[in-house]
Amino acid sequence: MGVTEATITASLAEALAGEDDKLSGYRESLKDCIGHTPLVRLRRMFPDERFQVFGKLEFMNPGGSMKDRPARYIVEKALKQGILHARSHIIESTSGNLGIALAMMGCIYGLQVTCVVDPNISRMNLNIIKRMGANIEMVEEKDEHGGYLNTRIAKVKALLQKIPHAYWINQYANEWNWMAHYEGAGDEIARQLDRLDILVAGVSTSGSIMGTSRRLREKFPRLQVVGVDAVGSVIFDGPKGSRKLPGIGASRVPELLNKDEIDRVIHVDDCESALACRELVLKEGIFAGGSSGSVVAAIQRLLPDLAGPAHIVTLLPDRGDRYMDLVYDDEWLDAAKERVNVR
Repeated sequence: MGVTEATITASLAEALAGEDDKLSGYRESLKDCIGHTPLVRLRRMFPDERFQVFGKLEFMNPGGSMKDRPARYIVEKALKQGILHARSHIIESTSGNLGIALAMMGCIYGLQVTCVVDPNISRMNLNIIKRMGANIEMVEEKDEHGGYLNTRIAKVKALLQKIPHAYWINQYANEWNWMAHYEGAGDEIARQLDRLDILVAGVSTSGSIMGTSRRLREKFPRLQVVGVDAVGSVIFDGPKGSRKLPGIGASRVPELLNKDEIDRVIHVDDCESALACRELVLKEGIFAGGSSGSVVAAIQRLLPDLAGPAHIVTLLPDRGDRYMDLVYDDEWLDAAKERVNVR
């Protein structure tokens, strides 16, 4: 690509110089469009005035998901510290969204990227990653928990030994992951709201729920944090099982997760997620992805348990167009219903 150390240094210096002038008519790069996503009252989904529910539209990041935040944060921190350089090759295990975000950062900084994925990735996400120039390594073998995460990690470790100048993002253990959300969505919500009682957020790497809640508890010390996990995920010691939705749940407990910071956990199955996604788009016009359906379904279950009025915020992580072959596909939904009936 003709990218040099000087190119990276100049681009990084611009990124680290601070926020762009909000009155300027353009941005220097797509990465400068990451963040500052809208917060929207979900009044039609939750019309009871006792409960004000707000959705943080993280799918409005330029890469289409909240994963843009840690991708930029981690890459730029690593460049600043000299961990990454012009010859570096980024490797990461991903269900799709982080892969897209890293591929975008690879384009911007001239870095090679390889994404290790599994068959649950949506075809749309897979094609986007390829079109953005990243390499794909597909694992087919399930791990001991019935998922693919551990086999993806094993493939990452093998690639680290094989590829020169390889750097593993390691989103499940990288402290920069939660810090990106602390300084990002967490800080933005703290500025956007004057009252907040409950945060409802999905859990996978746990970076978003950890970082967002830590920042919000600084402003709202009595905040209750509700984690949303997938049925079949083992993160919160639930029985392992089949999961078809990428981006929520995991077949291992992430190193970043501190369970003591989670006040309640709600498990949502694939069928509930899909139905909530469809309801969200019909009532609010918000075309969001599967994990957004999971948090909306969790809020629907949560409200009857609340004793009094509450202000609730949730994160809507990604876009719905990437799930046309999943939660928005009628045959996929029928299969999800059948899996629920079998259980």
